[in-house]
Amino acid sequence: MRSLSKKINNFTAKLLDLPQDVVTDLPRITMVGNVQLYIENHRGVIHFSNEQLKLGLTKGQLEVIGQNLTIRAILSEEVFIEGVIREIKYIP
Repeated sequence: MRSLSKKINNFTAKLLDLPQDVVTDLPRITMVGNVQLYIENHRGVIHFSNEQLKLGLTKGQLEVIGQNLTIRAILSEEVFIEGVIREIKYIP
């Protein structure tokens, strides 16, 4: 049943020319150099320090590792991070 739902979502996205992240609830990540990071479609902050950020996703987690990390803005599904970003990992 789950694969049928996924196929319908993909078909709908292609038919209506919608971005995959909108239909499938995937995170959208925008990075400016290694100093700014904007993440959409997250499910909450799991851990935050000046060297690590872990965000919950619909499926898995996103880990950001860096230096002097700060959360500049946070909304229910969006977060804006600044600092020296060294690594971004997806954890299933």
